[in-house]
Amino acid sequence: MSTPAAPTTRTDRLLGGIERAGNKIPEPFVLFVGLFTILAVVSTGLALGGVQAQVESADSPTVVRGFFSVEGIRWFTTTLVDNFVGFPPLGTVVVILLAVGIAQRSGLLSSVIKRSFSGWPSWALPYAVALVGTVGSVMADSVMIVLPPLAAMVFATAGRHPVAGLLGAFAAAGAGYSTSLLVTSLDALFAGITSAVTGSLPDPGTPVTPVSNWFFNIVSSLVLTVVCGLLITKVLEPRLERLRVPRKQVESEDGDSLGAVEDVADLTLDDRARRGMRLAGLAFLVTAVAIVLLTVLPGAPLRNETGGYLPESPLLDSVVFIVSALLAVPGIAYGYATGAFRKAADVPVAMAEAVKDMASFIVLAFVLGQFIALFNWSGVGTVLAVTGADALASLGFTGFGAVLAFVLLCSLLNLFIVSGSSMWTIMGAVFVPLFALLGYEPGFTQAAFRIGDSATQILTPLNPYLVIILAMLRRYEPQAGFGTLISRFLPFTVFFWLAWAAVLAVFFFLDLPFGPGQYARLP
Repeated sequence: MSTPAAPTTRTDRLLGGIERAGNKIPEPFVLFVGLFTILAVVSTGLALGGVQAQVESADSPTVVRGFFSVEGIRWFTTTLVDNFVGFPPLGTVVVILLAVGIAQRSGLLSSVIKRSFSGWPSWALPYAVALVGTVGSVMADSVMIVLPPLAAMVFATAGRHPVAGLLGAFAAAGAGYSTSLLVTSLDALFAGITSAVTGSLPDPGTPVTPVSNWFFNIVSSLVLTVVCGLLITKVLEPRLERLRVPRKQVESEDGDSLGAVEDVADLTLDDRARRGMRLAGLAFLVTAVAIVLLTVLPGAPLRNETGGYLPESPLLDSVVFIVSALLAVPGIAYGYATGAFRKAADVPVAMAEAVKDMASFIVLAFVLGQFIALFNWSGVGTVLAVTGADALASLGFTGFGAVLAFVLLCSLLNLFIVSGSSMWTIMGAVFVPLFALLGYEPGFTQAAFRIGDSATQILTPLNPYLVIILAMLRRYEPQAGFGTLISRFLPFTVFFWLAWAAVLAVFFFLDLPFGPGQYARLP
């Protein structure tokens, strides 16, 4: 591994300083043990002080509960296992990795990358990866696990820096999470929360549905795709080259690769690979048809009780299953066709190897689960959000400046409350009525919230997927830390925020519809 070159530009010096400062943050496990301890002490102090917060949609105030109390110790000792097993990303990560392990170690992913991108011009790859990332919320959180290593392979295939693909894909998927060209389960979730708030308003405005922000999301997705592609091409990749970040995965002392994402140098497919691709394609088609039949037939099990799909349905809750099936079944077919799998026992071995690569994350998930559970149980997050909302409301803004201040507040709170549904439940209860009094539609307020809910989540260590991408990055840079990620993601956060806010301003001042029948101002 060569020694990184000294930064040569003013931007490099600035980002290098951020990286050095950020890398002083302790290792993730130690960091979250410390944060858990601080939160335990703070929650106890607030509880002793009788601190509480009233969410407008709630019947009673949220009272802070202290960890160092009879109730707190009892809660912790009885829910330790549930806090770990119930940590939301844990199940998603493990299940997706099992399927990715099959598809990867059978050789299917490598062949798909070769076939799919062999004819693409190299200059277009950052924009293709950015588009998939920004619209990837249709796959829910799965996109943050599946896309980055695939993007690294795509870039390596084209002779570009794989780390640029890895980080660029995660930045697009994370910072642009709340937008998509398609209507997703997140649209239905947000619409349901907003509708619950508008029921108590004197003038509820235009009914909020899952398509109320669709036009805004389409434009935002396209704009963010261009911005992300430019940042990968003009900022991230050149900086990686100047810093001499390795293009190949580093090997451990025993000679084994520290990661599972392979570099693909040859774009040609031999006869076995082509035969495997044909069989895998057939398996993919059969699996996809089966899923469609489970979805569209009358009385199909993936419909909801009314026979539809929105706002909730088993289909929207089956994203992890669908993604896993569409990876695993073709992967098994490809493996047997090419000889990568010779017996049934080879399949679970591939699955185990994939999970082994993420063993450190599973260990970290234990303490992450405890911290997030305490954050939610104690009520500190609710108090933090309500206090911030009240402070903004007291400023007395009435125009578009108030909207931008709201977006900025959401961006800051997103560093502490990474669950979009949780934060919108709190913020929506305060700001939907507030902005309605100022003459703004609830659907518009929801659209503004999307910016703050997404742009900064790639900067906070509280984002559990940031730990996963750090593990992937360390396959190339073993010494990388949170500061490394923050310094490389900061340009994406800044320019995504500015570009997204500019789109919001265009829709606002030109009075364009955010979705069918949905405008910024109440009639």
